[in-house]
Amino acid sequence: MNIWEMLAVFVAGISAGAINTIVGSGTLITFPVLLATGLPPVTATVSNALGLIPGSVSGAIGYRKELEGQGRRVRKLAVGALIGGLTGATLLLALPSTAFETIVPILVALALVLVILQPRISKAVQRRREHSGTHARPDGGPLLFVGLMLASVYGGYFTAAQGIIYLSLMGMLLDDTMQRLNAVKNVLAAVVNSIAALFFLFVADFDWTAVVLIAVGSALGGQIGAKVGRRLSPTVLRVLIVAVGTVAIVQLLLR
Repeated sequence: MNIWEMLAVFVAGISAGAINTIVGSGTLITFPVLLATGLPPVTATVSNALGLIPGSVSGAIGYRKELEGQGRRVRKLAVGALIGGLTGATLLLALPSTAFETIVPILVALALVLVILQPRISKAVQRRREHSGTHARPDGGPLLFVGLMLASVYGGYFTAAQGIIYLSLMGMLLDDTMQRLNAVKNVLAAVVNSIAALFFLFVADFDWTAVVLIAVGSALGGQIGAKVGRRLSPTVLRVLIVAVGTVAIVQLLLR
């Protein structure tokens, strides 16, 4: 890389770290930039996965207040994220690069619909629980575990918009605020990125210059994203999720 390409990757890392912490889909910034520097798609994907780990961890630390009291929930869901992330990383090397291109925009679009309808769905579910005398499970039950594990398979494969899918699933199945769910999302993203990158370390090629630039940039971006994201109201956060997700769908369809 020349100096301008390095600067572009670093700035992309900052932007991706901030966006991932607030919403998700930061990969849609870093991945095209890495390709533009001449990296092959698989090398760009695995370099990006490793570089974004500090950003995910930084974002989770920035949301540590919202994580209070969620330890048991996070530990259980993290197991599913770990299994799914490792499976997705394996599929990246085993399947052709076009394998997920058709279904990914559909998944993201469905997740956005769920995010938009989440307040109405949550109220309907709450009324049904009150009528039946049941209560929401604090961990979301088997349905959320399996749903997040499947989303993590996709996350280990590519990562773009996985956070949006996480938030849509948790928003439907957990009775909690968007900010607290966003905090859990950041932890799960860190788990998926870490397990996928650890797997890639032994079986794939990295561009270490790209990794270092994205790592430093995303760590800074994670702190920026946490400061901004924690101040957003649920409505604004939901609108931002839909806006970023829509851009993600357009970019995925045009690739």
